[in-house]
Amino acid sequence: MASSAEHLASSISLANFSKATELKKRLWFTLGALILFRLLSFVPVPGIDPVAMQALYQTQSGGILDVFNTFSGGALERFSIVALGVMPYITASIVVQLGGTLYGPWQQLRKEGETVRKKLNQYTRYLTVVITLVQGYLAVRGLESQSATQGISAVVQPGMLFQIAGTVSLVGGTLFLMWIGEQITSRGIGNGISLIIMAGIVAGLPQGIAQLLEGSRTGSLSPVLVVGIILLTIALVLFICFMERAQRRVLIQYPKRQTARGMQQERSHLPIKINTAGVIPPIFASSLLLMPLTIMQWAGSQGGGEEGGSGDWLITLSTYLQHGSAAYMILYGLGIAFFCFFYTAVQFNAEETSENLKRHGGFIPGIRPGKATEQYFDYLLNRITVVGAAYLVLICLLPEIFMAQAGLAFALGGTSLLIVVNVTMDTVSQIQSHLIAHQYGDLIKKAKLKTTPRRR
Repeated sequence: MASSAEHLASSISLANFSKATELKKRLWFTLGALILFRLLSFVPVPGIDPVAMQALYQTQSGGILDVFNTFSGGALERFSIVALGVMPYITASIVVQLGGTLYGPWQQLRKEGETVRKKLNQYTRYLTVVITLVQGYLAVRGLESQSATQGISAVVQPGMLFQIAGTVSLVGGTLFLMWIGEQITSRGIGNGISLIIMAGIVAGLPQGIAQLLEGSRTGSLSPVLVVGIILLTIALVLFICFMERAQRRVLIQYPKRQTARGMQQERSHLPIKINTAGVIPPIFASSLLLMPLTIMQWAGSQGGGEEGGSGDWLITLSTYLQHGSAAYMILYGLGIAFFCFFYTAVQFNAEETSENLKRHGGFIPGIRPGKATEQYFDYLLNRITVVGAAYLVLICLLPEIFMAQAGLAFALGGTSLLIVVNVTMDTVSQIQSHLIAHQYGDLIKKAKLKTTPRRR
């Protein structure tokens, strides 16, 4: 069966793709949704002067706002209606998933099936609204204060009306992106939220590449450094592809069964990926750092107008934790490692897996079914996750440190590269699955036509 599946996968061609009408519809839907996201990133919040906003952002760039701007596809520097991106939704997902793991009643809810999963998703949406309201209001107030401090009139008419209109616009933009992401997941190809983040990062890549080439042309970057960056990027892409496909295959045996060929023992393998959590840990860690740091930067700009004001300590803390600093890198690495273990535990339930094997008569050679199998899975998963977490921390931090030393754009950083490569691989894998399913459907139809008796 495995060999036939491999032969079928190898026979996929453009001709087969042209016949897969359902897959083409999903691809066009996904592409249209991402184009809509890019168009929305150019629609400013009502009451914003785009030219003045661009000039104001240049005075504040170079810190944590650049990170936020990269994930939003440049929407923040234009202060568009989707300036907050999907980060509030990701933050809400973190809180709900932590609650589902730590909060007793929610732990029971997670075991009750699809209906309860939809209920937890609804809680995530409600929490997204609350977080977006807070972040949107702080962003609007911070923009007003920065306009006054810098002497740049990015806000045409400051006041209560602008604050209400701006907050509502930002909330509506984030909720619309959340809805688009869910629609891509259900009606398109790939994970919608991850694709939206990837689209924002890819939109900033040309600017990062242009900055790299311009630095080489003007002499601010040596040719050796530019070649080194290119080689490092290629090596990282290959390493990411290798690690994302790496897995530990656990041998599963089943009791001997009587078949036409006599007594035979069935064997299969349970694959456990080295990086079970995927791109979730870097995204979660980034979101968890972005929210308080952004709030500190906005609040510091409001409170730091007077010397010795209440915002001075916020400015100092924000500077100490700015992107590229040692403290930021340490917190970011710890956050990635924590969410790697956390999300792996959420994705792979050792108790449930061992119970399913026991129910179907499967067992691991040398390991007793039941509690011993669960403990073995926990032991194995912890060892694998250590390797996966070290890989994610290395991929995300090493290029970030290198880019920070070279003074290059965040768009070329390790986190961005990891997200782009991982999401692309996942999307291509889903496309291949749809093509294989389509070919199997054609084979089944042909087999039915051949076995249907002719009428006389």
